[in-house]
This record gives sequence, structure tokens and C-alpha cells, in this order.
Amino acid sequence: MISFPSLSQTELELLAARIAEACATRDVIALYGDLGAGKTVFSRAFIRSLGLPDEDVPSPTFTLVQTYDGEKKDGTPLTVWHFDLYRIKSAEEIYELGFEDALSDGVCLIEWPERAERLLPKNRLEIAVRAAENANARRIDITPCGKTWENRLDRIKR
Repeated sequence: MISFPSLSQTELELLAARIAEACATRDVIALYGDLGAGKTVFSRAFIRSLGLPDEDVPSPTFTLVQTYDGEKKDGTPLTVWHFDLYRIKSAEEIYELGFEDALSDGVCLIEWPERAERLLPKNRLEIAVRAAENANARRIDITPCGKTWENRLDRIKR
């Protein structure tokens, strides 16, 4: 696990951009945290860092999923599926949102992943966003699940 005890919003956005650069198709990033913790701030920065700086990135609380076609700095195309599972009633509803397509076609950012935890792939990156002691900062804990992410953590630590 990697912990960042106190990140400003700008630092959180820079971290999201570093993680986006380390991502590849079929990656899953599970974003844990209370309402207002910063999960959507992270997601917005992640998506905008993929060559979409002016992209409107609303929280998908009502649409449940949004997709974005971006590209990494090296020109590699990357589709991002941004899920918000807060309002689903059962884990299986994630399949109605195109989850299987998302797993094969792009990177999944999943807010409220605990609503579908047993259906998430074993290889994923878990990010917990919490309030820090400083009211304007967030504590971030990053946990790699599976060898896929363990091998890429060095790129994120920088």
C-alpha cells in the first residue's frame, strides 16, 4: 500500500494524472470514500489528463456511467468508463451499465465499488479517499490488488 497522508486538491489531481499515465486497457480503479471525499475530483483529473483538459466531467450519480475517449501522452488511445454505483440496488445491475464491454474496451473508474465488490476483477487498483487533518486536504491510500498493479506502483510513487 502507498499512503499520502495529506494531499491538496492540486496534488490529488497530479496523482490522478500519474495514475492515468500508468493505466492500460482492461484496468479497473476502485474509488472508495464517503460522499464529498474527492472521488469525482480524482476521476475528473484522471479523465482531463488524457488530452481532454476542457472536458466537462460531471459526477455520473444520475446517469450511472459516462464514457470518454482520451489518449495518453505517448498517443496511446484510452477509453475511460466512469461508473458511479451509489444508486444501484444489486451488484448485477452493473452488467446493465455495460460493465463487460468496459472491462474489455477501456479503463474503469468505479465510485462506490463496494456495491459490486464480488463482481470486480481480482486485478485492480483500490484508492481510498478520506478527509485529512487539514480540512483542505485528503488522505489517499492506494492498494494494488494482483500483480498487474504491483508492477506499476513505482510510476505512481514519483
